Amino acid sequence: MSTRPIRIAPSILSADFTRLGEEIRAIDAAGADYIHVDVMDGHFVPNITFGPIAAAAARQASRKIIDCHLMITPTDPFITAFAKAGADIITVHAEAGPHLHRSLQAIRNEGKKAGVAINPATPVSAIAHVITDVDLILVMSVNPGFGGQTFIEESYTKLRQVRDLVAGRPIDIEVDGGVSADNAGKLAAAGANVFVAGTSIFAGNDPKTYAARIAAIRNGALTIQV
Repeated sequence: MSTRPIRIAPSILSADFTRLGEEIRAIDAAGADYIHVDVMDGHFVPNITFGPIAAAAARQASRKIIDCHLMITPTDPFITAFAKAGADIITVHAEAGPHLHRSLQAIRNEGKKAGVAINPATPVSAIAHVITDVDLILVMSVNPGFGGQTFIEESYTKLRQVRDLVAGRPIDIEVDGGVSADNAGKLAAAGANVFVAGTSIFAGNDPKTYAARIAAIRNGALTIQV
């Protein structure tokens, strides 16, 4: 279990794009802690989604933490653009380039929090040597590229390994993919404290349901399940 505060980060990948600003304002009002922006390039992952302009729109729509997850390669040429767009956290993939340490330094040089993400098949050892250079570690519990995928059960083991690597440092442990109220407690017990959720919050795209769904994930995470 993490000693860091529980944070719920709805992924706007599952929002209704025809009214994106309204959707962001709705999850803000419904109790979201972060606004999670999934950036995909059709190259590193098999989908194309948002760029810095969308991150800037999210910044205009909410004062909450803008959490940008860059599923792109190369990453470094775009770090400044996302920083200027208003991202508070910029997360890059360990698999996305040859110089992870340099990428993390570039994020921090922009005055932003630096995150590193690892895909399901990437061992935790891949980030051991940058542990002092990150503010957040994102464990992908599905293969990145699409919303609505089935949670990979091995992710619990990986979260526990990340928790052991963090060893009490002030680093958030984020989990993304198949997160719901049903597994939030077990995820929290394994070490996660930031919960990215798309379908389980936005399904049906009815803003009246968002507060209850966010609260359900938060309450699930606070009810630790072994």
